[in-house]
Amino acid sequence: MSGIPESYLKYTRRKVAIIGLLAVLAGVLAVYAINAGSADLSPTQVLMTLLGKDEGRFRIIVWNIRLPRVLAALVAGAGLSVAGCVIQNILRNPLASPFTLGISQGAAFGAAVAIIVLGAGSTHSTSADAVIINNPYLVTFSAFMWAMAATLVVLFLAKYRGVSPEAMVLAGVALGSLFSAGTIVLQYFASDVQVAALVFWTFGDVGRASWRELEIMAAVIAAATVYFLLNRWNYNALDGGEETAKGLGVEVEKVRLTGMFVASLVTAVVVSFLGIIGFICLVGPHMMRRLIGGDHRFLIPGSGVMGGLLLLASDTFGRTIIAPVVLPVGAITSFMGAPLFLYLLSRGYGKR
Repeated sequence: MSGIPESYLKYTRRKVAIIGLLAVLAGVLAVYAINAGSADLSPTQVLMTLLGKDEGRFRIIVWNIRLPRVLAALVAGAGLSVAGCVIQNILRNPLASPFTLGISQGAAFGAAVAIIVLGAGSTHSTSADAVIINNPYLVTFSAFMWAMAATLVVLFLAKYRGVSPEAMVLAGVALGSLFSAGTIVLQYFASDVQVAALVFWTFGDVGRASWRELEIMAAVIAAATVYFLLNRWNYNALDGGEETAKGLGVEVEKVRLTGMFVASLVTAVVVSFLGIIGFICLVGPHMMRRLIGGDHRFLIPGSGVMGGLLLLASDTFGRTIIAPVVLPVGAITSFMGAPLFLYLLSRGYGKR
């Protein structure tokens, strides 16, 4: 311990302290989010329910509605933010994210195919006038498959055509435009009910996640995060440029392709279950980079904590600002992320 410089210890302690503080803040917000809503619960009622000492309506509200929603926001936000952190590193573009690779547009097109072409859009309305998709698993599966199809096209161009990171981003933008055009064409021939179902799906909503879906998302995101952490030194080397990384023994192409695939897989899983939730994968990594720097030993877990905090805050705001009306979390995150995106453009990021 005496051989480690004190300055380095302060360097690491500061980063760990910031990440820990954000984690505590996320925990406090999670408790508030479980309490808040159209049916206000006291902290005591929530605690008694979580301990299994309340079998009434509070149990249904907490265990079936609010707790899965809160955990889904934390897990999905963490996954999207970590995926964005890695994509920005391996493409060496601070404006890059899994969504710039056409993944969200591919998922939306897949949902359109399921709802309009495959018949999952025979919907009905509840007494609250909410559109219910009769076959959500078909929609989820189709959205996931088309999201991964977009990923595989970009990976094919990278591996077999040798395109540059900049060209990969452009390919993703082109794919996104193609999928968006396909979605518009399908909507043109769809019925009013089918269009309403598709629009309902595209509204990102963490409340859709059941315990089963939450388990799947958590397993995929946890495994992906472990993989990213195992490659943390490779990502740090890539920050110095491809030639520097190769000189340090990093297999740049392998790291880039596998990192893109795993990050895209995380995004595809989240989007297929919850709908389109934009800008978390862009905002989270940038905010953490401002706070703790670009060392991926800390940036990867820090981005996960920040992403979960941001998505939970956005969802809680959308649920409580004009309760009992619930605003779509995808709209809230876009309102938050778009100004940052414009700020980055004004700073000239991403230019070569």
